[in-house]
Amino acid sequence: MKFTPSKVNLFLLFKLPSAFITGVRVVLLDEEKSVIKVKHRWMNQNPFKSMFWAVQGMAAEFATGILMVREIQNSGKKISMLVTNMDATFTKKATGIIRFECNQAGLIRETIQKAIDTKEGQTVVLTSEGFNEEGISVSKFNFEWSVKVKS
Repeated sequence: MKFTPSKVNLFLLFKLPSAFITGVRVVLLDEEKSVIKVKHRWMNQNPFKSMFWAVQGMAAEFATGILMVREIQNSGKKISMLVTNMDATFTKKATGIIRFECNQAGLIRETIQKAIDTKEGQTVVLTSEGFNEEGISVSKFNFEWSVKVKS
């Protein structure tokens, strides 16, 4: 599959329906960066009238994961991937349109290449930060991904 925002959003509909229903959408996917947006609305809010933390987590993880999937596909190898740890910091109420950005595709490529070269599992910590419409950070997620070349 060629990784374009429209194809990835269609993938969301069929493979991650909870993310699709809550409004998670890819808006940019290039060689170094992914941008995922999600709009605060009734479907994804918490009792405090801001976006539920788990919806932010889905969008944030997807920003890192879609880069990981693309780089694995580009490697031409069969590689497994798994989130092994996650931490998050919330700094402001998430309302309006929130965009999550991850710009660490180069680090992912290096990690995958090291896994291929050493034939050993590798881990990498990827950051996805959520910004509101004013450009103010509302949350920051760190995902530890484990990758291993399948035998």
